[in-house]
Amino acid sequence: MDQSNGKTRPDPDALLQLAARERRGKLTIFLGMAPGVGKTFAMLDRARALKAKGTDVVVGLVETHGRDDTAALAEGIETLPRLGGQENYGELDLDAALVRRPHLLIVDELAHSNPEGARHPKRYQDIAELVDAGIDVWTALNIQHLESLSDLVARIAGVPVRETVPDVVLKNADEVVLVDLPPAELIERLKAGKVYLGDNASRALEGFFKPATLTALRELSLRRAANRVDDQMVDILRQGAIEGPWASGERLLVCIGPDEMSEQVVREASRLATGLNAHWIVLSLSQSHGLPPSGAVSDRLEATLQLAERLGAETRREAAPDFVEAILKTARRENATQIVIGRSTRGAFWRRSLPDALLRQSGDVNVHFVAVRRPGARLVWPRKRRPAEWMLALAAPVLAVSATTALGLGLSALVALQNLSMLYLAAVLLSAVVAGRLSALIASLLSFLAYNLFFIEPAGRLTVARPDEVLSLAIFVAVALAAGQLAARLRLSIDRSLQQTRQAQALLDFARKLSGAFGQEEVVEAMASHLHGALGRPAVVLAVAEANELTLAAAWPPDQQLDDTAMVAARWAADKREAAGFLTGTLPQVTYFFRPVLSGQRVLAVVGLGMRHEDGTLSEREQRTLNALIEQSAIALDRARLARESAKASVALESEKVQAALLSSLSHDLRTPLASITGAVTSLRELGQRMPEATRADLLASIEEEAVRLNRFVGNLFEMTRIEAGMVKARHTPVDVSGVVNAAVDRAKRLHPGLVVEVSLADALPPAEGDGTLLEQVLVNLLDNAQKYGGGMPASVYARREGGEVIISVTDEGKGIPEGELERIFDKFYRRARGDGRPAGTGLGLAIARGLITAMGGTIRAESPAVRRRGTRFVIRLPRSEEAK
Repeated sequence: MDQSNGKTRPDPDALLQLAARERRGKLTIFLGMAPGVGKTFAMLDRARALKAKGTDVVVGLVETHGRDDTAALAEGIETLPRLGGQENYGELDLDAALVRRPHLLIVDELAHSNPEGARHPKRYQDIAELVDAGIDVWTALNIQHLESLSDLVARIAGVPVRETVPDVVLKNADEVVLVDLPPAELIERLKAGKVYLGDNASRALEGFFKPATLTALRELSLRRAANRVDDQMVDILRQGAIEGPWASGERLLVCIGPDEMSEQVVREASRLATGLNAHWIVLSLSQSHGLPPSGAVSDRLEATLQLAERLGAETRREAAPDFVEAILKTARRENATQIVIGRSTRGAFWRRSLPDALLRQSGDVNVHFVAVRRPGARLVWPRKRRPAEWMLALAAPVLAVSATTALGLGLSALVALQNLSMLYLAAVLLSAVVAGRLSALIASLLSFLAYNLFFIEPAGRLTVARPDEVLSLAIFVAVALAAGQLAARLRLSIDRSLQQTRQAQALLDFARKLSGAFGQEEVVEAMASHLHGALGRPAVVLAVAEANELTLAAAWPPDQQLDDTAMVAARWAADKREAAGFLTGTLPQVTYFFRPVLSGQRVLAVVGLGMRHEDGTLSEREQRTLNALIEQSAIALDRARLARESAKASVALESEKVQAALLSSLSHDLRTPLASITGAVTSLRELGQRMPEATRADLLASIEEEAVRLNRFVGNLFEMTRIEAGMVKARHTPVDVSGVVNAAVDRAKRLHPGLVVEVSLADALPPAEGDGTLLEQVLVNLLDNAQKYGGGMPASVYARREGGEVIISVTDEGKGIPEGELERIFDKFYRRARGDGRPAGTGLGLAIARGLITAMGGTIRAESPAVRRRGTRFVIRLPRSEEAK
């Protein structure tokens, strides 16, 4: 709650949570202590009351277990057909429920496990999808199915709990309705056959339905419901800016490792956090100088962390040389009020106890110990060695000590006895570096025996004659053990550093490859190949199309294809922005593990890794590698996306410029001749015969001239449209260049009577291959351009042969064109100012010229300056006709 400026305001986080809930459906859980208390009956009874008031209520799935009164309540309420077509044993049809989309849907047995092949392995995940779709859902749950309580219930009732629901499902429910019944009444209902039928009721009385068991379960359900009410009350107070007093903010830091007792620690901590209404963090520590744990140990640790997340904890991973210091530092940073840690009831007396050391240094932070209840549980699981590693660990110290002994015997006559012990230290260090800590320990023991047997009097016996040699021997053993430990630790640090260096180098190589990739296609190809190389698994990358459709964009190996089920999992990963597929909560039977590639709230792509059930899930190292590669890929894909959007924006901007130029050209080149024609016609109509004959002739000539000009403008527009549409089909026949040039000059002079053109044609000019009509039009356009920009100076046309080409050039002596605009003048509607500062023409003549020359298989370019450091020359190159070769 914010009290800045002396005013109390609602808690922003509470308001955000409230707003998020308003956009989704509401989940109501009917919670009971055991089967038979009446959860389903209460749901249906309330549902009938709502239906009577006009609410759209549908039964998705209800298990009556043969109870007639419960089945009677379901009659008259619309019920969806079950998958499998069996009225009492089919499964919930999730897709049918989403299509039907009622206001309220009843789905019984929240903890139910779906059959293999379903979209989700658990029913609570189906219900989560329904709630996200905006459908209100009512469901039922027995207290023993809560994951944090399953082990406790198993100890109380002596019956294992096979189906569980994460605690966060109950915590995030919008409403929890407690359905309670005294144990004595429940037992009476059981005896009357209202819970189970026949022999099932007798077996239940002998097992689960004992008074003591039911009383304990009832206490658990009442406590959990009371905690839920407290949470709701605090939320209401925060949303309404109502001051407390509230419960103090307890924060738990739970420390776990890769041992088998960590699961018990997490469950105990979850129950403690629930009772205290506390935020809790699960911290996994590993040695910074050691190698990563083996596959089995890593999988167990990963499973424990996933369990903690399902129970509502925040998880952290850290590597540190000193566990006590790291735990206390994290506790201070997170403002933890209690540290929860497991404590084994048995252990080696020489080993330093982490819980005891933590208790001594914890200061004002409380330490909560969880005792091991399972026999044989251990805090430390050593990494399993392969047979080759065992051989090396045994052979290295034997060979090193044997070689050292042989060398010492050979040098004993030359070197003092005290210096020979240094050789054995070297053997211990060598064994530690080569084969690790165990080898160093074996080498220390063998060195002690060899040194005593061969070099300390009396030789050949494991005895010591002089007291001072006992001290020397003890110091030697201590130094050897310490040196071996340090050398082994150094070796592990080097191995880990090499491993981290290889990972960093792989990421660097990937970053370099992505930085050189241009466009989305190259990026996704690099992603697929590098994911395959880094993780050793088949990899696919699915790109997000314009309509948010996924398409397989890259795969490595390239022959991979995704079936319909895999594509559904990939789309789920993209839509929900979460992992899907192999051993996840969505379509776990799919053999691909899909992860979305996100940039903010935007899904850029989906990556998939081919998995095998015998390999299990990704290890911690593989997950870190995958996360790093996905983050790098997101940056590259975002860059490619921005490049595409920038290109589209440039095209749109250019299109706007063309449209603006077109409108400007139309407004000038259409209005000007139309205004002249309109003015002349008006004058002729109003004055008629009163106007002198010469004046009437001038007006008629003006009308004719402006009409020709207007016709030429419309013709240019039509010709440009034909060129862009690909409708211009140029002929490729021999063209008499001399005749075409002379005809074009005559047309230009008729259009511009004052135009002076100098023509120079080479002797024996061969015919060009092209279209004579189109070539004449090009030359007319170029001469028209020379008249507009030539400054009244003569234009010139030259034609000659050069190799296998015929070259035609048109030159004017105007101001010329800057070098940076020599290509732009061929763009549509691009116009340069004339000598009077006004743009001339429509800006289509040169664009049409280039289009026609290109259609004939030739080229045209502009050169400036052309004559005496001024003017512009247009050079046309056409291939010589085959008949002239």
